[in-house]
Amino acid sequence: MLKHYKEFENDFNDFKLPFVKNNKGISFANIECGFDIETTSMLIDGEKFAFMYVWAFGIGFSNDIYYGRTWNEFSEFTKILSSMFNLSQNERLVCYIHNLGYEFQFMRKYFNWLDVFSSDERKPIKALCDLGIEFKCSYILSGYSLNSLAKNLTTHTIKKLVDNLDYDLIRHHETELTKNECDYLENDVKIILAYINEQITICGDISQIPNTNTGRVRKYVRDNCFYRKSDGGKGGFRQWQKYMKIMQDLTLDSDTYLQLKRAFMGGFTHANAKYVGKVLENVTSIDFTSSYPSVMLSEKFPMTRFKNVNITKLSALDSLCERYAVIFDIQLTGVKPKFTHENYISESKCRVLEKPVINNGRIVSCETLITTLTEVDYSIIKECYTWESISVSNVKYAHKAYLPKGVLFSILKLYQDKTELKDVAGMEVEYLLSKGMLNSIYGMTVTDIVKPIVTYTDDWGREPQNLGDEIIKYNDSKNRFLFYAWGIWVTAYARRNLWTGIFTCQDDYIYSDTDSLKILNYPKYENYIKWFDKQIISKMTAMCEFYNFDIQLLSPVTKEGKVKTIGIWDLDGHYKRFKTLGAKRYLYETKKGLVLTVAGLSKQNGLNYMLDICENDTLKVFNMFNDNLFIPHDKTGKMTHTYIDYEITAMVTDYLGVSCETTSLSGVHLEKCEFTLSISDQFKTFLSSLSKGYIYKGVKHI
Repeated sequence: MLKHYKEFENDFNDFKLPFVKNNKGISFANIECGFDIETTSMLIDGEKFAFMYVWAFGIGFSNDIYYGRTWNEFSEFTKILSSMFNLSQNERLVCYIHNLGYEFQFMRKYFNWLDVFSSDERKPIKALCDLGIEFKCSYILSGYSLNSLAKNLTTHTIKKLVDNLDYDLIRHHETELTKNECDYLENDVKIILAYINEQITICGDISQIPNTNTGRVRKYVRDNCFYRKSDGGKGGFRQWQKYMKIMQDLTLDSDTYLQLKRAFMGGFTHANAKYVGKVLENVTSIDFTSSYPSVMLSEKFPMTRFKNVNITKLSALDSLCERYAVIFDIQLTGVKPKFTHENYISESKCRVLEKPVINNGRIVSCETLITTLTEVDYSIIKECYTWESISVSNVKYAHKAYLPKGVLFSILKLYQDKTELKDVAGMEVEYLLSKGMLNSIYGMTVTDIVKPIVTYTDDWGREPQNLGDEIIKYNDSKNRFLFYAWGIWVTAYARRNLWTGIFTCQDDYIYSDTDSLKILNYPKYENYIKWFDKQIISKMTAMCEFYNFDIQLLSPVTKEGKVKTIGIWDLDGHYKRFKTLGAKRYLYETKKGLVLTVAGLSKQNGLNYMLDICENDTLKVFNMFNDNLFIPHDKTGKMTHTYIDYEITAMVTDYLGVSCETTSLSGVHLEKCEFTLSISDQFKTFLSSLSKGYIYKGVKHI
């Protein structure tokens, strides 16, 4: 039930909050608490204006939800909360907001903030005010939209109310709210409360809930490395001491860190230019089962400090690359493609690039380039390109070995749980946790070591960090259990695995995205898939034997009895039709219908508009999907955000004809925006040249 905030004091007059202490001696009210607002965005004499017209607050999942209409009322309400429960900096009430960054922009000037912790400007993770209330972001914690959050609740059943609120209507704090509007607001807060209620149960108490989803997996893996044996028993101090010795040999200097950062690349996502814009039939999609985690299990990584070495001969470089983890700067001249079906080197990773021919962000040819590579990347480009001259510098190498036992045990256990617990009644919580953490393990390894500290006092700012000081702090940390270099090799190995498929399929290769391939003539490549699967299973088996892991952990069994071996190729589906317009832009048709993927566009909204325009004719939809695709603002589901950092006061008339003076000290203006799919002139030129038989200037395509 939605009740006015004036009733709160009477309702909770005799209520005592249960408090728990964290390991820093700070007490937290061990109860779920949630907050949400609804806002209006409009134009006043052509100026963007945004303001809140109703807020809602809930404490305790089974209790009523309370509301108010202005920020002054919420300020008054928070003072009541602080006084009633004797809140302070050392005795806090944690209130979760789903997308704290949005609400914070509206509320930030109404409170005195003691501590604001942010991942970036305007992206607070938590914010403590002087009233003893700490606002935290449930979106960053969960990684889910509010709709998805509701769907993934395990012990509560609450559905997100959809399309109950027309955001185009102008409302202000004196606008009479309908029952639907009240229900919508109340329901959103209930979802937050239900989620935090479940998290308190999972974590033990509210002080144990991490700030982020990555924080959850960091604790899990760290505990396995420091304190837990692979049989589940506690390792104790000796295990921590032993692990610290590993970390002491995995240190960085500033130069090596910067070089590793230059070498880092994400997943390979690209389209075979030959097929861009063409409708293809009988396409098959294959993907790796948990690509990044399987690479961490199967491959060897830098497990010593990097050492400098002087290389004067290519043969010496090749020999080094065969034995060690190697990183180096490379200059190539007269670069030409040897493999004409795809191009590997990223334009964005070249510090020097002269007279290039570029295929949608990838280098086809050039006069000169300078970039930074690992030995894994080097092995790929040798298969992709020829060059007139080569020189390498800043060559560093490290001995390779398996990742530490605790890290690999974590991956195996999470993969086992994710596989075996899916759709098992009563294990929904454990399944969702294992799935989320498995997907986050790789991300930990590439967390940047040196980045500016985001600050907030009265406004956002950045404090640059001293590179040398941060590297020393990183090396000396007694809590560190990861090595920055590992993440660079994880993605490199994953790209190499993907490219074994690209090299094999050649002209039948259509599209790739990190861990998946779209190909023609699938039966031709079943032997390749068997070969690859055998290779990676062999590598993972060797790792299991090295650490004395149960080999069955590599191949857990689903509820239905299906064996799911990690790291192998999996048949993702057959498409009746497929069309790509480049990276992150494709459309396909299955027996169930059409699926659209375009970066920056809602899959369903974009597809619904195209189907509507084409009167559900799928062939017309494929024709409509081209580099001139336009979707109007009211059909995209996409919003443009404009941050307003100054006070605005204006007379606002709502959709009912009621006028009142409205003030906002700061806010976020939301505006529906159109979507235009366009191909760069550079890419158009390349595609045109390709169609005429040229892959780079002056050389005929063979």
